[in-house]
Amino acid sequence: MTAPLTVQAPLTVQVPLTVHVPLDAGRDYDIRIGRGLLDTIGEAVAGLGARAAAIVTDETVAGLYGERVRASLEAAGLRTGTVVVAPGEGSKSYATYAQVCDGLLAHRIERNDVVVALGGGVVGDLAGFAAATLRRGVRFVQAPTTLLAQVDSSVGGKTGINSPHGKNLIGAFHQPRLVVADTATLDTLSSREMRAGYAEVAKYGLIADAGFFDWCEANWAGIFAGGPERDEAVAICCRAKAGVVVRDEREDGERALLNLGHTFAHALERLTAYDSARLVHGEAVGIGLALAFRFSARLGLCPGQEAGRVANHLALAGLPTRLHAVPGGCGDAGAILAAMAQDKKVRDGALTFILARGIGRSFIAPGIDRAEVEAFLASEFAAA
Repeated sequence: MTAPLTVQAPLTVQVPLTVHVPLDAGRDYDIRIGRGLLDTIGEAVAGLGARAAAIVTDETVAGLYGERVRASLEAAGLRTGTVVVAPGEGSKSYATYAQVCDGLLAHRIERNDVVVALGGGVVGDLAGFAAATLRRGVRFVQAPTTLLAQVDSSVGGKTGINSPHGKNLIGAFHQPRLVVADTATLDTLSSREMRAGYAEVAKYGLIADAGFFDWCEANWAGIFAGGPERDEAVAICCRAKAGVVVRDEREDGERALLNLGHTFAHALERLTAYDSARLVHGEAVGIGLALAFRFSARLGLCPGQEAGRVANHLALAGLPTRLHAVPGGCGDAGAILAAMAQDKKVRDGALTFILARGIGRSFIAPGIDRAEVEAFLASEFAAA
């Protein structure tokens, strides 16, 4: 039995704050959280002993923060280059991965240098995978600029790209040397991107801390408005994920709990061809979380009122919670089930879900009967 995932109770956060990830063999690193941290990122990267750095970012983030980060790196004495990709999930592709690798090589990035992933989860996953494979592994720093990336994808060392067969099926575990979460960058996010990131915030309470979910219900508006609740939420989520990563770095057990809702979500992303105009990751997660709780209720594991409470809160925060909310549709029950067949948690062809006995009481459920899943999905389409 794995140790339970625990989220510390919300406390007043003194920012800038450092959350330490104490991995072994000298691979430990810090997550620095606070406003304005991009202005000193050059000093932090130089402190790692690098002589050169290459920024990997997308066109949108480059226009907002690229010059600022480049100036900070150069002021710290680092030779600096930039590789810019198109925004959106479509960049997690073989073609863009090759573009990034070639760009890093053109900037003469060596193993002792640093790749700086400046952007959201797409950039972090893509740049991290390029760093993991370039010269058989170079160091990288995560500088997440979205709520989703700051609370989830920038921490833990999962990197990768998508395949036509499924999401994140090509990748590597490659831990960053530092995470710099400048929460001021969230001021420039669209309301859609903030909502998408909030799905991952709520997820931490749904997994194993009902008290944190209570706090989210009371404070979600402050997170969106940029009050002190925002930095507090980022710190709590990072602290929780850091604990899980230390206990189960390669997802052999407990870390799979962090995929609550994601078996459904990744299938929906695949069926919408990773088209961010139709569905971004956090929106898919919102639907997936609601589905996971309704499926748990259907199986008699979770009280129906708990599932309703989850869906109501996500909807209040502006997230979709039903399959019919996917623009352009997402096929039928059979199509979703087929898309799930390539989920990373599949073992010997059997589906593994993260289900729940209630809010804050999720668990790993291997070998779920496909007929049960298909019947549930069919009922969800019928309910629309």
